[in-house]
Amino acid sequence: MSKSQYVRANYQVNTTPQFKVLSDDQCETILNGALEVLERTGAEVHSEEALEIFKKGGCWVDGNTVRFPSHLVEWAIRSAPSRIVISNRNGERTMFLEGQNVYYGPGPTNTYTLDPFTGERRRPRKSDTLRAAITVDALPNISYAMDCGTIMDVTPTLADVHAFQVMVENTTKPIIHWGFGIDQYQDIVDMAAAVAGGMEALQRNPFIILYSESSPPLRHSSEAIDKAIFAAKANIPVIYTPCTFSGGVAPATMAGSLVISVADFLVGLVAGQLVRKGSSFIMGGLISTMDMSSTILSYGAAELSLLSAALTSVARHMKIPMFSTGGCTDAKVIDTQMGIEAAFSILIAGLSGANIVHDCSYMEYGATSSLELMTMDDEIIGMVKKILGGILVDDEHLAVDVIDKVGPGGHYLAEDHTMAHFRENWAPTLINRLRYDGWKAEGSKSMGQRVKEKTQAIINNHKPEKLADSVIAEIQAIVDRAEAREAKKSSK
Repeated sequence: MSKSQYVRANYQVNTTPQFKVLSDDQCETILNGALEVLERTGAEVHSEEALEIFKKGGCWVDGNTVRFPSHLVEWAIRSAPSRIVISNRNGERTMFLEGQNVYYGPGPTNTYTLDPFTGERRRPRKSDTLRAAITVDALPNISYAMDCGTIMDVTPTLADVHAFQVMVENTTKPIIHWGFGIDQYQDIVDMAAAVAGGMEALQRNPFIILYSESSPPLRHSSEAIDKAIFAAKANIPVIYTPCTFSGGVAPATMAGSLVISVADFLVGLVAGQLVRKGSSFIMGGLISTMDMSSTILSYGAAELSLLSAALTSVARHMKIPMFSTGGCTDAKVIDTQMGIEAAFSILIAGLSGANIVHDCSYMEYGATSSLELMTMDDEIIGMVKKILGGILVDDEHLAVDVIDKVGPGGHYLAEDHTMAHFRENWAPTLINRLRYDGWKAEGSKSMGQRVKEKTQAIINNHKPEKLADSVIAEIQAIVDRAEAREAKKSSK
């Protein structure tokens, strides 16, 4: 009887390494804390439409304060889908937000960008978003696009619309994008529908995810909550993200910060589910600590990774996809600090099982975007993906027969088994494994030099798949319509 014919009883397979910061009981305790806050303290909501939706849904509304019955919040959690599938621009389903699936990408709305050619820290331009889209399109471990900076050389109130235009025209990968308001959201959705072949086609295979941020603690502006309502009405997935930092807009304790983050997300979730039961909501979580020596929201802190992983545990407990943070740094230049902080946060986010990990381009506590950081993060993500893949244990990979054939003191270089499997090992593209003489022969380059050269080569040489001219014209017509609308507003 061969080994493959044995039946193994109670044999557990860990297909991927993982860890949980919180136990199921701790997740339940934090969720119950959030339910208590929403029912007892409530949240400020500054949107007439949202207030009416909450009132009709059974909430207690007193002016701008809304208190949420626990049964209603629990209903909303049950109503939200546990899996969301996102397509690329061509309608191919590429991101399966379910279980432990993890996808990495850059971040949005930085105030500055680090020019990959000159090294200058300056305000972003539309051409920088073009560079970002091209870089995203080329890097194999970056799964989706974000704008990498609020562009300043266009109509200010349409920076979001122009950024989406240049992204959708220069990458086939899914796009996660924000908007200043509902008008801009509509422009973005109209452009996406033009690419997809109509609104129904976009809803069936969405390649965009909308993004909105509340204003912790427990305050929801009309801009934030109305976007959640818009996304539910449009039947487009949305990320609702409280930006929470311990000691600032949340208690100094990590557990208290988690309660605030969960509570603020649930306000958006309830609104969306009351508008359209089953609306695709993703739990956002930019959660870290305020550095008391500088008062920054630290993007390189160990607490960012710990809190993000804990929030992922709560999201998984609720069976809601999670939008987490990683690949970022508080460093101001391409240096060792950048590498340490980016690598740790990418690994921890992956091990936590967060479905979407954003900000793989953020430097200087989120103030500055860097395409060089994104290029380096792509390398780190490749290594982390190998770790997350775990170890396959079966007859072929145990290789007992091959070991017996080679015997003591032999080698495996000439074995067919080696030829069949050595490519399973991860092969770096930037990390240098040459012998010293080989490294010298290639110019004795540092990691920073190799990252810069690769980033510049992508920008100069990568050619994204182009949209049809008719679609590009339709997108431009939508942008022109938005420009006319904003010009009319400013003339009044």
